[in-house]
Amino acid sequence: MTDYRKARKRIDVTVGSSVRIVRELQELSQNQLASLSGIPQSTISAIENDRVNLGVERAKVLARVLQVHPSVLVFPGWDVDQESTA
Repeated sequence: MTDYRKARKRIDVTVGSSVRIVRELQELSQNQLASLSGIPQSTISAIENDRVNLGVERAKVLARVLQVHPSVLVFPGWDVDQESTA
């Protein structure tokens, strides 16, 4: 498979931080996100503090509510436009 580009990590952002950043950019509180997503606020807090894994299903739900592609939440800081040198 030589027709693909390797992703390169641009910045170090945790999955939890990416959820928090996108949520805050959309001016939503954890309680509002919980209400919109059906995911308990305590779970959202645990995700944002990297105490609980986001998981595929929760990533899909949160991405839908936050109107982003799930990869934005699951693979933060990766740049697929640049080829990796590592």
